[in-house]
Amino acid sequence: MTDIELYETMVRDVRAGHNVKIIEPANVYECDLSDNVFIGPFCEIQRGVAIGARTRVQSHSFICEMVSIGDDCFVGHGVMFVNDRFADGGPARGDVTKWESTAIGNRVSIGSNATIMPVSICDDVVVGAGSVVTKSISKPGIYAGNPARYLRSFK
Repeated sequence: MTDIELYETMVRDVRAGHNVKIIEPANVYECDLSDNVFIGPFCEIQRGVAIGARTRVQSHSFICEMVSIGDDCFVGHGVMFVNDRFADGGPARGDVTKWESTAIGNRVSIGSNATIMPVSICDDVVVGAGSVVTKSISKPGIYAGNPARYLRSFK
């Protein structure tokens, strides 16, 4: 029989505002959650992440280190944030100097199963379900596809 290390899900060292809701099981640690943030089950939110007021993160989403999300945002089910582009042809293997940050503005809605590479997304953007955001978005509107492209403005 081999040795097994068992790690339990946990919420640890979270700086939280008022009325924050975290549904278990979840791994949420060393991050900042503003007032009225909702975190669904089966999420992981890593150290150094900052999530703005009234933002909702739905189940099965992964928010890695070096991500900030603004106020009044929606992160759909199964959204994956990435901070390692594999710039050298493979994973950084813990070399955090190769990681890049992601900044999400206010009133951004990210559809289920989207993947967000290290980018900046301005305020008032909708990212369609299943999209892969590979480049920064500086114009409000609706984006979708792989890679995500501008579709139209809000009417």
